[in-house]
Amino acid sequence: MLSDIRIYLSERGRAPLSDIAVRLGVTPDAARGMLQHWMRKGKVCRLADCKACSRGCGECGESAANEIYEWRA
Repeated sequence: MLSDIRIYLSERGRAPLSDIAVRLGVTPDAARGMLQHWMRKGKVCRLADCKACSRGCGECGESAANEIYEWRA
């Protein structure tokens, strides 16, 4: 599965945690754990949380769709 993350992110450049989890068929927490492997190696970084809107209510802040990961070549 680690190689699946590598291929998926290297092809896309960046993706939200929710997409990565769906692609792997795992929970967001499981995908996050696998992403940690690549982060330790310096190949993946987590981008600042995306702001889905300008309301500022914070409702979307905990969503896996707002947690973006990027592949570093």
